[in-house]
Amino acid sequence: MAFTLQIGESAPDFNLPGVDGRSYSLADFADVKLLIVVFSCNHCPYVVGSEDRMNDLVADYAAKGVAMVAINSNETEGHPTDSLEHIVQRARDKGFKFPYVRDHSQDTARAYGALRTPHFFVFDADRKLRYTGRMDDNPMEPGKETTHELRDALDDLLAGRNVRTPLTNPLGCNVKWQGEAEHWMPPEACDLV
Repeated sequence: MAFTLQIGESAPDFNLPGVDGRSYSLADFADVKLLIVVFSCNHCPYVVGSEDRMNDLVADYAAKGVAMVAINSNETEGHPTDSLEHIVQRARDKGFKFPYVRDHSQDTARAYGALRTPHFFVFDADRKLRYTGRMDDNPMEPGKETTHELRDALDDLLAGRNVRTPLTNPLGCNVKWQGEAEHWMPPEACDLV
């Protein structure tokens, strides 16, 4: 069985605390055409290099019925800056235009099969997975990307087309799993290659 959610599968529900004091679940996004779920964190240089682009993407696509929620699932014993307290501060500092929530149990990361930070999942109106992988080919250096797979997927779906490239390998740091070595990935995690 594949570790990562497969194209066409349904979005697993979640109920996670957000930086604004609210809890978020899939029902909070019931009115959007497309939902982006991204697994993120506070310190990975791939995420840090993508945060402004994430804000820009939400600003560009919100009026078209697209929403995004960022989920921080990293364990906090070895990575204390990923605690709820710290993600509240990060969201404030960066002016996030999307909910940022904390998955302390890591159950949501396991349900989605999150591999890296950032790892993007795009769901259609029926909350079926239509794209998973990276935002673009250069998350660490804004302005130096030459591909835009996440935006391409959104444009395809909003135009009523199948996603031309529905699957890419996410570029980033490994999700930091509780009780595992820092660079650990489950053996079946290579299912995106």
